[in-house]
Amino acid sequence: MLEIRPICENCGKNLPNDSKEAMICSYECTFCIDCVKNVLLNICPNCGGGFEKRPIRHIRI
Repeated sequence: MLEIRPICENCGKNLPNDSKEAMICSYECTFCIDCVKNVLLNICPNCGGGFEKRPIRHIRI
């Protein structure tokens, strides 16, 4: 199952399960869309891969 990390690994921005601003690479490194576009230039600093929008996960109660 996909790991939903709760914060941006660069700026620490909160990225809850339903965030539309969360971006991930193929290794599930997680960053906010602002950091991906403006700081990382769509290149993951951990693995060198690109980013895609992270799927939204709704919590079932």
